[in-house]
Amino acid sequence: QVQLVESGGGLVQPGGSLRLSCAASGFTSRYYTIAWFRQAPGKEREGVSCFANTDGSTYYSDSVRGRFTISKDNAQNTVYLQMNSLRPEDTAVYYCAAVELPLISLQRSRYDYWGQGTQVTVSS
Repeated sequence: QVQLVESGGGLVQPGGSLRLSCAASGFTSRYYTIAWFRQAPGKEREGVSCFANTDGSTYYSDSVRGRFTISKDNAQNTVYLQMNSLRPEDTAVYYCAAVELPLISLQRSRYDYWGQGTQVTVSS
């Protein structure tokens, strides 16, 4: 069973940085994708970025491209989301998600496994 555990959320001022971590376990092969989603109060959950373990491909939503970077530490089997130049509109609960397929997608319905979420608040 795939398990995902997020950490690293918190309160940060506009323009600041945070790094989120997603510790993953339980995959049966190397053909999987891990993504970050976020959900702000009163809004739908939206895809932020994804990382395909098969070949290291990445993808970002337009709202974070150029500010956020997704990466993976193979030794720790952990996926990171480095968030720079944070804005108040980045405030949300951030979720790690996974699917055991080699795809690049930010469609929520494509992902089978979800973490518990971590709160990110950008405020002065």
